Amino acid sequence: MNRFTLAMFFLYFPEDKTEYIPAVISFSIFLAFCILTFLWVKKISRKQEERAKEMEKRLMMDAQNNNKKNKSSSNKKTFST
Repeated sequence: MNRFTLAMFFLYFPEDKTEYIPAVISFSIFLAFCILTFLWVKKISRKQEERAKEMEKRLMMDAQNNNKKNKSSSNKKTFST
């Protein structure tokens, strides 16, 4: 509790509110970069999701084709013996 009380002495609230202007400017710049980064990551994620869905479709089609080939080859083996 004493540490918290001692830390409050370092808080500074200026009487002249124009001293907040640099903090607001730097916060606005930081916030803008955060939003742009979020949108950039979201865009990349969307592209990766589309690629993954396309890859999944190709794999499913390949698996189905392999199953059909295996069934037809197994049918040929049973008829030839």
